[in-house]
Amino acid sequence: MAEVTPGVTLQEALGLPTFRRAVPAVVAGAAGLDRPIRWVHATERLDAGELLRAGDLLLTMGTGLPADDDSAGLAAFAEGLVDVGAVGIVVELGRRWAADLPPALVEACERHGLPLVALGQETRFAALAQEIGERVVDRQLSELREAQRVHETFTELSNSGAGPVEILQAVQRMAAGPVVVENAQHRPLDYFAGPDEAGGFLDGWPARSRRVEVAGRTGWDAGNGWLVTRLGTADQVWGRLVIGSPTPPSQRLVAVAERAAAALALHRLHDRDRGTLMRRTHLELLSGLTDDPDSDEVLGRCELAGFPVRRRAFAGLVVRPRIGSSAPADLDEVAATVVRAAHGLRLPALVCEVERDLRVLVSAAPTADAADLVDRLAGRVLAHHDVVLAAGRVVPDRAGIARTVTEAGQVADAAPQVRREQDPDVHRLADLHLRGLLALLGEDDRLRLFVDRELSALQQHDRADGARTDLLAALRALVLHPASKTEAAASLHLSRAAFYDRLARIEAILDADLDDPDVRVSLHVALLAAELSGTTSGREAK
Repeated sequence: MAEVTPGVTLQEALGLPTFRRAVPAVVAGAAGLDRPIRWVHATERLDAGELLRAGDLLLTMGTGLPADDDSAGLAAFAEGLVDVGAVGIVVELGRRWAADLPPALVEACERHGLPLVALGQETRFAALAQEIGERVVDRQLSELREAQRVHETFTELSNSGAGPVEILQAVQRMAAGPVVVENAQHRPLDYFAGPDEAGGFLDGWPARSRRVEVAGRTGWDAGNGWLVTRLGTADQVWGRLVIGSPTPPSQRLVAVAERAAAALALHRLHDRDRGTLMRRTHLELLSGLTDDPDSDEVLGRCELAGFPVRRRAFAGLVVRPRIGSSAPADLDEVAATVVRAAHGLRLPALVCEVERDLRVLVSAAPTADAADLVDRLAGRVLAHHDVVLAAGRVVPDRAGIARTVTEAGQVADAAPQVRREQDPDVHRLADLHLRGLLALLGEDDRLRLFVDRELSALQQHDRADGARTDLLAALRALVLHPASKTEAAASLHLSRAAFYDRLARIEAILDADLDDPDVRVSLHVALLAAELSGTTSGREAK
């Protein structure tokens, strides 16, 4: 993770009017021009390195530097500036050197990536220092003003009792980019797209996120273009806040991320389970029923809470806000809707929150159609909120409560995030077919080995080839349009010839015949498993 450092860069400084009039020429270390300037110093002393601090820019005429034939001395001078973290050296030609700077100095600066700038016209160093200093101070004042605005925004959110959705929507507005909250297992819990985002920000998220490590509380990952802030303490991290930032973030954006993280943590602290006292009680009851369904204490508490458990059938239900929805569901509001819907149906239910999911356990009379009651409950919820609903199978007694709740979670993980016309209101294991089976297998090492064996060669090709071709996307299009290669090509906006060329490359890489039904089935299963585990790239299968 790169350190986040705002400021006026040397590249920006070279474009200032006073600098332009001095006719600057970068003769070495051009790769370091994007470093921010902390301050400017002018001196002719040989021991200038002892006067500078990290981020300082040195202005000199070179009169105090070693002789031109003292290569070791000139190299040592440059290395001394590198050691203290100087931003660069600006040398005015004319007083010591008429045209070219000593090769030894140029070579040392280039070797260490230290920018060396020659000024072709005489100029007043005081004017240069003043102009850069004013820009540095202006930038700092601007950052302070922006930080104050950030502070006021989050103070207002705190005073109004804003929930996670309002907090993240504020981050999205201030960052003007995509925002994601993930849990400790790198599963996205909330997502708000950026204003100019074309899609694909969440592609392969878990696998990509696992490779990003933050040394401190906040850091910037240049590879993904992510500003990442830890949620929770260093000892108890419960998730991370990620803001899309293709370029190094400003101090303002860092402040937005850290204030948002603090606001989310405060909300979690004030209401650990993001719910009412009733929902916290329901979480305790559900945990008790799954861990020890015959406990007299738990059974007694359930009866007192109005949740009958003797001679009843049960069904588990997971309600999850859709990631990337245009109208993101507030979990508190969804929970209230679930409670009202259950009450309207005279259906006893435990409703609690776990990791941005609502877990619901309904209790039905043995003579009632529990599955139908779940469907009716789901219909009332979907009328108000854009959520994914997943149900476990109905179990005839409380001994199966853990099984139905666990199954509902597995179905929710396997269910498509993008709603399709043919999707049922409630996803069940039987509706998911192969996806459901793969979700049950979960993190099984044998499944991961199978995926690696089937797809690793294509994944390696796509990583090496960059954005020029995406063979995994071509393979996915083929298996999703088994009856028509023309439709498969059109789904990728490719000509038939270009699509056939990619299929031929896939066959060559895999040494397989894509017209073989067994090969297609095997690759289709591998693609689905990779999608569910977040280990593939390319466009998400719909």
